[in-house]
Amino acid sequence: MTDWLEITRRNARSVQTTIGWIFWDPGAVERYRLMGLPDGFAGPLGYIASRSAPLAGAGPNAVIAAFGSISRVGIEGAFTLMGSPERFRDFWDARDAAVTEGLRTHVPELIDPLAEYGELLWPVVERLPCVGRVFFGAHLAMPRSPDPVMSGWHAVNCLREWRGDTHWALVVAAGLTHPEASILHNAWLGYEPDWLAKSRGTTPDDLQQGWASLAKKGLVADGQVTSDGIALRQRLEDDTDRLTTLPWELLGEAASVRFAELFEPPCATLLHQVDITAGTNYQPASRERH
Repeated sequence: MTDWLEITRRNARSVQTTIGWIFWDPGAVERYRLMGLPDGFAGPLGYIASRSAPLAGAGPNAVIAAFGSISRVGIEGAFTLMGSPERFRDFWDARDAAVTEGLRTHVPELIDPLAEYGELLWPVVERLPCVGRVFFGAHLAMPRSPDPVMSGWHAVNCLREWRGDTHWALVVAAGLTHPEASILHNAWLGYEPDWLAKSRGTTPDDLQQGWASLAKKGLVADGQVTSDGIALRQRLEDDTDRLTTLPWELLGEAASVRFAELFEPPCATLLHQVDITAGTNYQPASRERH
């Protein structure tokens, strides 16, 4: 019998890495800077602008809701700098140009698999349920690239956003706020205190409130996340995997296993790029937890 949970866990890491490395890519950051974003903030603001382009027309509050744990201040700042929803699309296009360049520079061996799996994944993506997955739905509605490689990359990106929307629905159902979720996630990862929340721009006040509310829920004691808190975060991870097996089941066992075999080696290279450009704590969804 096919172990769809294991296939889902395995491929989720490659899906995340195939997309996430571009968030810190120097080529992308330089493009954002040349488009007018301030030095020192071009990377995070460009990430927000490019990723939120499909939903920008709905306004900053919709994007804040979709992003989950990313800084409200940063998202509001990006909207102020963009000036109009149409401007976000320019950053989407700049990001895509950086992806094209970066893939060919860092992982040319991923070019053919992306082109191949674009044709295989779009019919799968189109069959995934949109209900409750607004960010995924917005990405699905974007015009598709005529370039087979970028078309494949965007199909993988849709898988990433579909899983992300599913995960945040579970976080909300567990009654967690974004700082609470980041505090639990950080402890589950074993990172230094508050690293994850701070890396995503959580304010000191929000962090303080998050710790206090988790203590009231019995998930924090003596300034530490309790075993119950860690167990809750593990359940969220397990439930996310359990509820996101569908795309791989639709793709089929052979193609799903082959996806892992083709994507994992170049994704290791891309994750090493993240280590260099951002740091070894970044992109935890790409990393095996020990």
